Amino acid sequence: MAESPPKTGKYFYNPAGGISEPLFAAMMRQLECRPTTKDEGLREFQRRGWVLVDATYQPVDGLSEKERAAVILRYYPLLRADLTAILPDKSIPIILVKKNVCQILEPKLKEDGFNVLNKGSLVYFPSHSRQPDFHRQFGKILRLLHQN
Repeated sequence: MAESPPKTGKYFYNPAGGISEPLFAAMMRQLECRPTTKDEGLREFQRRGWVLVDATYQPVDGLSEKERAAVILRYYPLLRADLTAILPDKSIPIILVKKNVCQILEPKLKEDGFNVLNKGSLVYFPSHSRQPDFHRQFGKILRLLHQN
């Protein structure tokens, strides 16, 4: 789960986008997938049973941290309803991506019975020189998942 689609329109699921978009490229690396097109990568993402959901579909980039948090919290009931619809078995694992998403939503999701794998670990968004942090943090959570 990530924060929100960016104002730029470079939405993760837009097959017309580029394979170098930061979150898309990072997810493909986690899957050890090297697609030649975004559509090819999205199909592999789906084939492996992965889903990316945003905490809110209102773009929050450009807002202050306080404003971002307020939007995420305001839309949490809709997120919870969406998650319940697509994950009726709340034991399906969820990994939260982006520091504020981890901090704001992990307690709420856990309280609502969802299986959040972060367990207090932050996963930074893979841009602005945070790509190595993302891969280390996300990869660690995936390794723990596969060990269980």
